[in-house]
Amino acid sequence: MGSHQPGQQDGIQPDQLKDLQSRRERDQKIWPKRYRTEIAASVSSLLSTFAAFPLDSVKTRMQTYKYANFTDCVRHTYQTESFKGFFRGVTAPMASVTLVRTISFSVYQQSKYNYAAWFKRNFGIDPLVHVNTLGTHPNFSTLACFGAAGATAGSFITLVACPFELTKLSAQVSVLMADRTATSINASSMSDPVNTVNTRAVAASYQNKGTFKTAKNIIKHRGFMGLYSGFGLHLLRDTLGTAIYFMTYESSKQLLTTYRGDRSPTNPFAVVIAGGLCGVASWALIYPIDSAKSIYQRNCLTSCKGEAVKKAPKIQFFNKTMYRGLGVSMGRSCVVNSIFFSSFEFIKKKINALEG
Repeated sequence: MGSHQPGQQDGIQPDQLKDLQSRRERDQKIWPKRYRTEIAASVSSLLSTFAAFPLDSVKTRMQTYKYANFTDCVRHTYQTESFKGFFRGVTAPMASVTLVRTISFSVYQQSKYNYAAWFKRNFGIDPLVHVNTLGTHPNFSTLACFGAAGATAGSFITLVACPFELTKLSAQVSVLMADRTATSINASSMSDPVNTVNTRAVAASYQNKGTFKTAKNIIKHRGFMGLYSGFGLHLLRDTLGTAIYFMTYESSKQLLTTYRGDRSPTNPFAVVIAGGLCGVASWALIYPIDSAKSIYQRNCLTSCKGEAVKKAPKIQFFNKTMYRGLGVSMGRSCVVNSIFFSSFEFIKKKINALEG
């Protein structure tokens, strides 16, 4: 996940500390080794995001508009927008996910060590020593440490991610937004013709625009803070989701390593399975929050600054309408995170093997 700490990641013995310090000093002379976590996270993010973006696009469309099923959404998208419709808005997440992942992993790594130190000071238990001891299982201290560190990282990255995700959503549903807004407001056009024309014009203005033009368009209609439409829901989703994400990943790796008898917690099998599980678990638990966020942000995009925006739907965890597209999202997340963590650990190992 990040820079190794003596006695935690690789079972370093006291008589090896001197050699470790010498090697770390040499490593500092080679910048790829110094920034291996950031490099691995950036490259892996680009690869995994692009590979699974069509599934993310279908997920967003199913959340914000009604389709009979997954196949219906795919068929309609292909017929109306061709193959490129599945990659509409890919630029924003390629940039934002790379930035967000790098920041997230850095914040998570530092937070993890800070919370572990707090546990050791107050309870005499070091969660990181426990999780890297062979034959152990997750306990309260490890779950709390990883969950708190994940929540810290998730809340921090929302400031960066919210504008990018809004522009991505706009690009993904811009054609649908214009078409269905025009259809839905025909019935009310007689009662408020001026507002009807404005709403149609605003919705149509988001079509066929790149990431930066979309951002400028949002600022034009809603002001700079319009880029943070739905921030509260986004913050709630990322804080809870990232806590579950890292808690599941770290704990799954620990369990798989213990039951398989592996000596390394980064063996490929454990990484692939844990990566897939953490994505599935986090989405399954926070999906209604994400649906409410997507719907509210879509509503914001059809309104101008000062106009009343239709409220976000109530978050209902037992309402099946809040889970439209969940299967697609879980499948996408499983693919993305399996690819991401496999690539992440592989790149880190290759960088660590560099001479210097």
